[in-house]
Amino acid sequence: MRSGALPGVRGERLSLDDYRRDFRRGLWEVGAAEFWKIERTQVFVERGSASYDAFARGEWERALELIREDLPRQREYHDRVAARGTRRRRVRVVEQPLAPYVLWELNLLRQRSGLGEPVRVLEADRIADRERRERLPDVVGFDDRVAYQVLYTGDGVPVGAIRSTEREQVLGWRGVFEELYAAAEPLVDYFDRRLAGLRP
Repeated sequence: MRSGALPGVRGERLSLDDYRRDFRRGLWEVGAAEFWKIERTQVFVERGSASYDAFARGEWERALELIREDLPRQREYHDRVAARGTRRRRVRVVEQPLAPYVLWELNLLRQRSGLGEPVRVLEADRIADRERRERLPDVVGFDDRVAYQVLYTGDGVPVGAIRSTEREQVLGWRGVFEELYAAAEPLVDYFDRRLAGLRP
């Protein structure tokens, strides 16, 4: 992949609560044709997820069971978003060896992809040239209207975001997303080829 890279998103710093409010407004009040996401961080803390809590306790089979039990809620959320005409797309960058968190998350995303959320996986070595100077941030956006760089502690705890509505910047980051997405592999194919039955 090409070696050029944008710096991090430049704009307004938002607290975690302000970011979540702004995100919900963009999704449910303003409306968007598409929500897109570049996910690069390898370890997150997923507060409020019973499956993640089981995973964090080392209860792998229980974590997978809870993902399956959450299917009705996930389907209801997907249907609500789809009813508003919003498409969701995500590219998940993964490093080898696979972090236990990423393995857990890919099991979760495998289920979501079955509901119609397009998710693709890209091995980190495919973007080594792009990341020669600095690692890609985690960036999400709505259409060409707004982009957020989501900020985390070193342990993967979300602490807020940087928000930009500057058109050139948003278009630049959406272009990065499209490039990564085009180079990535559909999650279902990657999962069946590399991850089926794998444990942390």
